[in-house]
Amino acid sequence: MRISVLGAGGWGTTLAILLHYNGHDVTLWEYKSNYAKILDKTRENKIYLPGIKIPDEIIITHSLKKSCENQHMIVIAIPSQFIRSVLHELNNYDFHDTTFVSVSKGIEKVTLKTVSQIIHDVLKKISPSQVGVLSGPSHAEEVSRKIPTAVVAASKDEFTAKQIQNAFITSYFRVYSSTDILGVEYGGATKNVIAIGAGIIDGAKFGDNTKAAIMTRGIAEISRLGIALGARPETFSGLSGMGDLIVTCMSKHSRNRYVGEQIGAGKKLKDVLKSMQMVAEGVETCKSVRELAIKHKVSTPIVNSVYQILFEERDPIKVTYELMTRDMKAERE
Repeated sequence: MRISVLGAGGWGTTLAILLHYNGHDVTLWEYKSNYAKILDKTRENKIYLPGIKIPDEIIITHSLKKSCENQHMIVIAIPSQFIRSVLHELNNYDFHDTTFVSVSKGIEKVTLKTVSQIIHDVLKKISPSQVGVLSGPSHAEEVSRKIPTAVVAASKDEFTAKQIQNAFITSYFRVYSSTDILGVEYGGATKNVIAIGAGIIDGAKFGDNTKAAIMTRGIAEISRLGIALGARPETFSGLSGMGDLIVTCMSKHSRNRYVGEQIGAGKKLKDVLKSMQMVAEGVETCKSVRELAIKHKVSTPIVNSVYQILFEERDPIKVTYELMTRDMKAERE
């Protein structure tokens, strides 16, 4: 197939390389024209994916027209808060035979939409059967080095989910299929917020017991919210739920866990973000998830606590003990 990857961060670059070696004709779009020229010349993404060669056959461009016209599949690897502005530039193109695949994990501020919902909101002519997502426990640093990884491809249309599965699956990148696109999206987005919480636990020098509690009760919050929004319960015990939560809370590669760790150690959010080159999706998504929970009357005490620590600058240790001393609950309500 002819496939374009929009977004030349670490994940976009990794997937472009994977798709190339799967036999597809791949175009990689970079937002900054100067950096697109550097990538094309050096054939290495030294900022986001150092040490990995980009094959010469992959077309690297700053032109959306060149990237998006006459493509069988368009992979969206742009931070979620910037996707709408890019998609608006695509409204004049014909996508009647194009599948859109989101690999971004976030929920848009203000609208509270997932990426698949943003696609439908902006590109009015796109049908639900043309949109899918790819999500799961998958750090670019490992996939780019062909470390065995499993993810899930989801779409409301089963054929589309399997089309995405077939496009991406390799001997080291195993892809399962699902028709619960919202469940996969909410799992992938909300786990980033919980991962910030897990990082705060690390930075504040609590222990493994505390972190296990945050992760376990975190998946309960993810599930409650997802089900209230129309997702299927079983999705959250799968790769895009528990699987992605585990890797994001535990991994040294996790940007969201890193943000939490720095906050837990006493640093200010603005200073942490200023020092980072990559985007930690969970920071802005925390606001969106909290608003969704309030809107749908879903209890999310861990999300609320992360919000208080990030945006109200409350003390992580005090907030943690407030979580521990809430009213007694049954584990399964």
